[in-house]
Amino acid sequence: MKGIDPHAFMQAAAGRLDTLTDPAELDLMLDDLEYLYEVMDPELQSLADGLMERVRERIARLSRT
Repeated sequence: MKGIDPHAFMQAAAGRLDTLTDPAELDLMLDDLEYLYEVMDPELQSLADGLMERVRERIARLSRT
């Protein structure tokens, strides 16, 4: 995974998560995280699991309102 720092990417995503209110933006974030998950080293994938779940939960919450 040359050129991408998975820790920095996930940290930035986590920092933005609570400020995003548009489900479409959150869907894009989730797409990026899912791509990152597929290309990152398997031992790092567990770090992304929780963040992806939080994004999915936020999308669900915003979609209900």
